Amino acid sequence: MKNFGGPAVLLDRNDINTDEIIPAKYLAEITKSALKSHLLEDLLLDGKQFDSRSQKMREAKVVITRANFGCGSSREHAVWAFEVNDINVVIASSFARIFRQNMFNCGILAMELSEDDIDSLFSMSGNLTVSVDLANEKVKLVSDDNSQDSVECAFSLNAYDKSLVSAGGWLAYADVNY
Repeated sequence: MKNFGGPAVLLDRNDINTDEIIPAKYLAEITKSALKSHLLEDLLLDGKQFDSRSQKMREAKVVITRANFGCGSSREHAVWAFEVNDINVVIASSFARIFRQNMFNCGILAMELSEDDIDSLFSMSGNLTVSVDLANEKVKLVSDDNSQDSVECAFSLNAYDKSLVSAGGWLAYADVNY
């Protein structure tokens, strides 16, 4: 089974859309790998350009954000940009429906937590590391600032979505089940 978790990057904003995840000018690319360096390059946080090329972003395996993540067009390229950057979990209070399903289809865990839980994650300081227990539907975040600074939350997935991400995505799931 695939492991989920790792270093996290926080995107403190609602309504991050697919054009901000991967700009439309890259939709003509013919390989997923061509999207890698363009993930979140047009994202603005608090009116400022997000540093999508930072060391923290390059090391991230988890993105933590707010509500309505992945809104906009239904393009799968936005999810592929996460996939080729080895980001295996996105945590938000809600996702655009098609974007969420595209994540599961690509083997990426789209984890929905309550807004209160999301607020508690954003209140943590330092570099965060995420550990996911998919079988028991629990997630734990630990800060490197203080080993006592951690948050544990429960999440839920339906059996089908859990099977998709456990298998590594739709193609791997279909290979085993059809």
